This record gives sequence, structure tokens and C-alpha cells, in this order.
Amino acid sequence: MAQFINKREDVVVEAIEGLLASSGVPLSRLDGYPHIRVVVRADWDKTKVALVSGGGSGHEPAHAGFVGEGMLTAAVCGDVFASPSVDAVLAGILAVTGPAGCLLIVKNYTGDRLNFGLAAERARAFGLNVNMVIVDDDIALPDLPQARGVAGTLFVHKIAGALAEDGATLETVTEAARRVIAGTRSIGMSLDTCTVPGSPKEDRIPPGMAELGLGIHGEAGVEQVDFSGAQSAMAAVAAKLKSAIGDGTYVALINNLGGTSVLEMSVLAHELIRSEIGDRIRHLIGPAPLMTSLDMRGFSISLLAASEDDLASLARPVGPAAWPGLSTVSPVSILSLPDGLTPIMPLPSDHKPTRDFLVACCNVMIAAEQDLNALDAKSGDGDTGSTLAGAARALVNAMDRLPLSDHTQLLRAIGLELSQTMGGSSGVLLAIFFAAAGDGASSGLPMRDALKAGLARMQEIGGAQVGDRTMVDALAPALDGLQSGLSEAAKAAREGADRTAKLVRAKAGRAAYINAKQLEGHADPGAEAVARLFEFLAR
Repeated sequence: MAQFINKREDVVVEAIEGLLASSGVPLSRLDGYPHIRVVVRADWDKTKVALVSGGGSGHEPAHAGFVGEGMLTAAVCGDVFASPSVDAVLAGILAVTGPAGCLLIVKNYTGDRLNFGLAAERARAFGLNVNMVIVDDDIALPDLPQARGVAGTLFVHKIAGALAEDGATLETVTEAARRVIAGTRSIGMSLDTCTVPGSPKEDRIPPGMAELGLGIHGEAGVEQVDFSGAQSAMAAVAAKLKSAIGDGTYVALINNLGGTSVLEMSVLAHELIRSEIGDRIRHLIGPAPLMTSLDMRGFSISLLAASEDDLASLARPVGPAAWPGLSTVSPVSILSLPDGLTPIMPLPSDHKPTRDFLVACCNVMIAAEQDLNALDAKSGDGDTGSTLAGAARALVNAMDRLPLSDHTQLLRAIGLELSQTMGGSSGVLLAIFFAAAGDGASSGLPMRDALKAGLARMQEIGGAQVGDRTMVDALAPALDGLQSGLSEAAKAAREGADRTAKLVRAKAGRAAYINAKQLEGHADPGAEAVARLFEFLAR
């Protein structure tokens, strides 16, 4: 898999240089590249307790992204998923530790424990006061003698960092860190493994499955479970967390493991609040990438039973921009639409033949969803089928609100429904089409002429003409062919749709941004949808 890197051996050094140049936080690095890679606060004066963390790279923004006022004093960076050396850790300790002492915050992995532990012993030999805490918040493998340290580490960084910034003693900061570790529980889930730079990707998670409890280095989880959507995924995670926590309320840290989109993470936050533990979550951190695993398509949830003092520490502003802050869970606020935007619908009326006709047409669009999406993926963003099917489903659900016995009002009502439920430019254009057709029908035009008036208005506003590679290429000839019957209309629509596959330049719509090679041989999905609808009507 291609990645935006140069050489595997240079990726960590170049990433650190990029961070230092762009963070906006006063940071420096120690000399000693490439063997010693330590990011430190440039504004540090050694009068307070220093916090040093780190480990393998690939978890960005952890750990260097959290160096700054109110959080870490230094971060020691190893190779990707590899612990830094003892000398590198020792260099970090010596660079930032003064009379107040230093706390090492270490995730529970053998390499990190050994290298940070030996560095601490060597630093004590220099006369420095150094404590070390081990984060072991992962609950995925309950039989594991030593649980792994994962995203709950960020609770420790933030709370210990606030105390250290206030001038607390090393003993106070250490005690708070240990208390937070004892009260933190985490578990993750992913749809795919991560891609380690320069190494072949492991494909152990089959399609339709998700792995529960995998580690932040791509280690296998406790089990693979059927995946059917965000709700079931979060339910599996919430069930594990519920069995591991006590009574009371919690702060939830929602962590993006690196390859999950912002949109998906917001859906997961929604599902967490709706889950069986949602009523016990009072505050949220994220969703955000905090402790990632390169490009892993997953998430993790960490829970902390925070005291009032902990909440105050978590809420305090800090220097590092990677910290997303603390928010309070509150009901969704809903405001009424402004005057003039609430649609005035005609009085509903029933007419079974019209209802059956509309539902059948909607079902054609619903059945074509996947085919049209696949066709749109060749020339657009792959959602034409979903857009049309979504509008069709909404229209079916709205049948009881429509004036089915008054076709003039019905056309206008369909336009209103589409303007509210159908996304993108196609939704607006079809809303214009039906609204204008309704106006034409109300002025006495026969249905074919009313529909042609709707097409004319849609073309006037949208700008598309026959030959521009849009739905107009099928709709215009179909309406012209209606005077000879539905069979001729369907034939004309099909010929128009097929003709778009030979048009290698689109002059309207999203396909206008696509090169000729991608367009050639693929019909416009909007025109294809029109052709399928008329072919159904002809049958």
C-alpha cells in the first residue's frame, strides 16, 4: 500500500521535524539524531515536576503531540511500534529534571517497561528523584497477567500535567497518576489492521467482521465479531466496558485509532451516548485521534470515574493543540424552523391507483441503488443510487401526507418532499422539476406538457442541455417520445442513457471534473435511472 513517506528509516525523524515546525507550541528537540529522538518543552525551567512519556512512534499525536504547557515536559520517540533506547530515555530525563523530580508515564509493554525502568535507575544514580507509573488500562484480555497500556494513558498525561503545572510535589503527582490508572478502563475495535511503513499489510480481519480488543500495535484482539454497523459495534464495546466498571458516572475518551473518518467518529459518539452505558457518561473527550495505530480503521473507548478535581484538571486549557478539551454531555438542542421555511402541504387525500403507481416507481429506484452507486463511482462520488433510493424511501413513507387524488397538487407536494429529503444538486433540480410541472398542470396543461414545462424550468436553472451528460439526456427524449406512448418513451430514454457512455466530456454535474478516460464507456447514472424508470413504466 502506497504511503506518503520517503524512506522507512527516516519517517520518525522527518515526522518530528514536521511537528516542531508546525505545532505552534514552544518545542525543541535534543541533539543526537537519529538515535536519540526527544521532544522537550522549550519554555521549561526545571522548577516543577517534569513529566516524561513516550514509546514507539506510530501513535501520533501521542506522545510528542502532547508536549507543552499543562501536559508532558518531554516525549521520547522510538521507531515505529518499537520502544526507544535506554540512552534516549535517559537523555530526556536528564534534559528536563530539576530539584522537583520527574515522573515517567509508561505504557505496559515489555520494551517500554525495561528501557524506561533502566533509564530511571541510571538517572537515580545521578542523584535525580525519579518515579515511574505503569498504565495498564486495556480490558480486552482479562486473563493477561499484565494488561496493555492504551488510550487511557491520556487521562494520566492530562491530570498529572495539571497538578505538575500548579507546582504539586512529585509524591502528589505520582499518587494522582496511580489513582487515575487504577480507575481507567479501555477497549478498542477495528475493521482492519494497520499498515506499518515498509512492511506488507496483514489482512486477518475478513469482510463483514470486526476485531474487538486489538492492541495499538495491531496485535490480535480477544475475538472477531460480526459487523453490521456502528450501533452493533458500539454495543459490543459497551458490553465489555460495563462488565469492567462499577457504579457511578464517568468521563469517556473517544479515540480515533487513525483511519476512521471524522464523520464515522461522530456517529460512534452518538451510539456511545445511546448505548447501555450512555446514561452513566457525563463528560466526553473527543472524538479525536489521541492514541492512534497508524492508519487503523477503528476506535477505542476509555472510561474514568473522575472526581471533581479530576474534572477540573481535564477541563483546564493546555498548550498542545492535539488535546481536544472536555465537553459535557447534554441533550440535543432543537430550534423550530424560521417562518417561511416550514412547508405548507396540501390536505392529504387517498387514491389507491396513484398510491400503487408511486410506490412501484419508488421501488424501482430502491432496487437500483447498488447498480447506480457502482456506475456513479466511475464518474462521480458513488452516491447517486443512495441519493435516489433515500428520496424514494422518504416518498413512500410520506404517502399518507400526499394529496394523491389531486394530481396537480401532488406534483407540487412531491417537489416539496424532495427538496427536504433528497440531498445534492439532483434533489434541488428534481424539486424544481416537479414544482414547475405542478404549476403547469394547474394552468391547464395536459400532463405531458406539464412535465415538459418542468424539464424546461429545470434546464433553465440548472443549465444542463442534451449532450451535457446528465439525466436530461434521457429525460428530454423520453418526454418527447410520450406522445407516441410509453414504449416509445422508454426506448428513447434508453437510447439517450446509452449515448452518454460515448460522451467523454461532461459539461454539467460532478462528472464535469472527471477526465475523458474515466468517463468513456460508462453511462451517466442519472440518465440510467431515468431509463430504468421509463422501462418499468412501459412494462
